[in-house]
Amino acid sequence: MKILLAIDGSKYGEAAAKELIQRPWPSGTEVRVLSVAHPIPFIPDPVFVITAAHYDSLEKEQKRAARDVARVADEIARTVPSLRVSTQVLEGSPKKEIVEEAERWGADLIMVGSHGYGPIERFLLGSVAQAVALHAPCSVEIVRLQRPASH
Repeated sequence: MKILLAIDGSKYGEAAAKELIQRPWPSGTEVRVLSVAHPIPFIPDPVFVITAAHYDSLEKEQKRAARDVARVADEIARTVPSLRVSTQVLEGSPKKEIVEEAERWGADLIMVGSHGYGPIERFLLGSVAQAVALHAPCSVEIVRLQRPASH
């Protein structure tokens, strides 16, 4: 089985990683921990101020993504040594890159955390989890944070 775990450095991605770690998986299961560096959009400008900001943002995002996938992959390998773990950092739109990596790699399952946006935020910001679920070539599990019990 091939599991693509998409993380973004948030507590929502952490929840998806914890869910993956807690489950029993078949022998030979491979996990690819993926993060997508998503910088501020590139907009050509005559004085290169926005261009410089784009490349600075991209560099910071790439470092963040590399750090996040390494940390999560180490935790998975330490906690569940029977899983074969690899990492991948891509650049671009998370919605598009997660689906395309699942296709390229031949993933059987994509696990992704949900930020739990309401309808207005989803409309304005878009939902990566929703887009992945709609367009993925395989099964998708959207992991939500556990809500604290109310008394």
